[in-house]
Amino acid sequence: MVQVSWIFNAHIATKMVLIVLLFLMPTVLYSSCLLSNYCMSHVGPFNVIKMLYLPRATQEVGWDSEKPGYDGLIEVANRLMMNGRSNAETAEAAVRILRSLFPPFLLELFKMLIAPIDGGKVASMMVARVTALSCQWLMGSCTVNSVDLPDGSSCTTGVFVERCKYLEESKCIGICINTCKLPTQAFFKDYMGVPLLMEPNFSDYSCQFKFGVSPPLPTEDKTLKEPCLDICPNATRRRQILEKCETVQCPKV
Repeated sequence: MVQVSWIFNAHIATKMVLIVLLFLMPTVLYSSCLLSNYCMSHVGPFNVIKMLYLPRATQEVGWDSEKPGYDGLIEVANRLMMNGRSNAETAEAAVRILRSLFPPFLLELFKMLIAPIDGGKVASMMVARVTALSCQWLMGSCTVNSVDLPDGSSCTTGVFVERCKYLEESKCIGICINTCKLPTQAFFKDYMGVPLLMEPNFSDYSCQFKFGVSPPLPTEDKTLKEPCLDICPNATRRRQILEKCETVQCPKV
């Protein structure tokens, strides 16, 4: 009887903890969004970049830019990709930067307790809203939208970026793919338990996030086969050296 009672009490306690976390997790995530929006309004986007992201990025790269704000961020991203790392090493470094922005317990609890609910739809809707609210300093204007899920249903687990500032300022498909798309997809899947497919459009600089949708295999992902942008500074340097302009796949993809 004592063992049965202990198991019953443990079961009740586990349920209570789960209920508390279900209420606490959205509050924590929403609070981070409010903090981000407050900083954007009262501190300024460049200072938000400096305070929240750049210290982690510069620590990973081992170098800091002398340029302020977003220009400095782009220089650090360029250095992250071009300092002799392979594409895989660049993506892994970007994942480490993303992980450093969150308390470890938050990611672990989210993946364990929130991600499995309703086949992942609850978690996907949550992270879509948090992404749309908290990442406009990096990507520009974006909104939550409905996307088709693998089970045939549609759900508001998408985020549409109207014109990605990160891609527009970097002017580089390699930076987009290796420091944003691939590491962000890996981060959400591996550390939050939420599949994510990101579909950047290199013609109009828009990007569609699809939370709850797994990305295709690298050999089947069309975005990994895109040629360099005409305005890519790295491609321009290469053209000057080769003296001929041929449409080739971005060497860093």
